Formats: sequence, structure tokens, C-alpha cells
Amino acid sequence: MQVLNSLKSAKQRHPDCQVVKRRGRLYVICKSNPRFKARQGSAKKG
Repeated sequence: MQVLNSLKSAKQRHPDCQVVKRRGRLYVICKSNPRFKARQGSAKKG
């Protein structure tokens, strides 16, 4: 999984890619080609 600043490019890599928001982070998930997974946003420190 890649940690990226911009998920726009990650979503355009494959037609099956979709952007999902979970626990305050944005993920790109791709069921047909899992190597395109990506994440944006880090854990809050505090």
C-alpha cells in the first residue's frame, strides 16, 4: 500500500478503483488489482 499526498492520481490508475473514507483516512481500494491500494491521512497525535 502506498501513502500518498494526492489520491486523484491513484484513483485514475484503474477503472475499478474507488475512494473510501474510513476512520478519518481516505483509502483507494481496488478489488480486481489490489496492488493499487493507497492511503491518505495520518493518525492524529495527542
